[in-house]
Amino acid sequence: MIEVAVAVLAIAIAIAIAIAILASMSLMANARFRNERRLPMQWSLGGSVNWTAPRPLALAFTPVLAALCLPATVALAVLVQPRPGQEGLVVPALIAVALTLVGAHALHLWLIARTLRSKS
Repeated sequence: MIEVAVAVLAIAIAIAIAIAILASMSLMANARFRNERRLPMQWSLGGSVNWTAPRPLALAFTPVLAALCLPATVALAVLVQPRPGQEGLVVPALIAVALTLVGAHALHLWLIARTLRSKS
């Protein structure tokens, strides 16, 4: 039972670190984009902006999404028994979800910067 508690604590710490990374990425981007009132949120395949959101909302979206999804994923990992033979995949799957969110946020911020550079 102690091993489970330690594993859950380690996962919770990793999730908190991922959310902190996302929040710090947004805070740095907020300083970089401070002159922009609205930021792009979606692009067409041709590269044009489909819609924008107010800067605070655009930068908070992914960290808030992570703060909702990652604990829910951890809860599922703790409450739902994995299939036989998949017990060792729980932690790597949670790490993959966290890294995917960080990567998606980095891509979004890069696309915003690229769009704003081409606009000016």
